[in-house]
Amino acid sequence: MRDIDDLIEKKTGLSIEEAMSIDKTNLYKKLGEETFWKLSTIFYTKVFNDEELWFRNIFKNRSMEDAIQNQVEFFIQRMGGPAYFSHRKGHPALIARHMDFNMKEKAAERWLYHMKEALSEVSAIDEDSKKRMMNYFTHTAYFLSIGVTGQQEARRNESGTS
Repeated sequence: MRDIDDLIEKKTGLSIEEAMSIDKTNLYKKLGEETFWKLSTIFYTKVFNDEELWFRNIFKNRSMEDAIQNQVEFFIQRMGGPAYFSHRKGHPALIARHMDFNMKEKAAERWLYHMKEALSEVSAIDEDSKKRMMNYFTHTAYFLSIGVTGQQEARRNESGTS
C-alpha cells in the first residue's frame, strides 16, 4: 500500500498524512448529514450533465439517485457518521466496486474537477473542511485510478486480450 501512496504523492504532491487529515476531526458532526446530501446532489448534477460525452458515459447505466445515495452514505460513514453504506451494501471495497468504471487518470481528474466545483458551491462547508475533503478525494481518486486500472490490466493479461 505504501508504494501506491508514494506514487500518489508523486502525482499530486499530497502526502498520505495530508490526505487522511479528514480523520483529525469528525466532519459528519461538524457539517451535518444534510450537507453531504447537498454536496453529492450538486456533484452528480454536474457529472450527469458533463459536456464531455466520454465522462457522462461512465455513469450511463446508473441512476443519478442511486449514485447520490451511495456517495452520501459512503461520505457520511467515512467522515465519522453512521455506517449507512456498510449496513446497506456491505464493506465499501472501493476498488472492487469501481471495476466496471473507466477509472483512467483522465476520469479521476474530471471527477475531481466536478467535486472541487461542488465543494465551492456548498457554503455550509468551511474552508478547512473543504481542504481536508479535497485532499482526501484527490488521494482516493488516484488510489482508485491506479488500483482499478492495474487490476483491469491484469485481467486482460490473464485472458490474453489487450
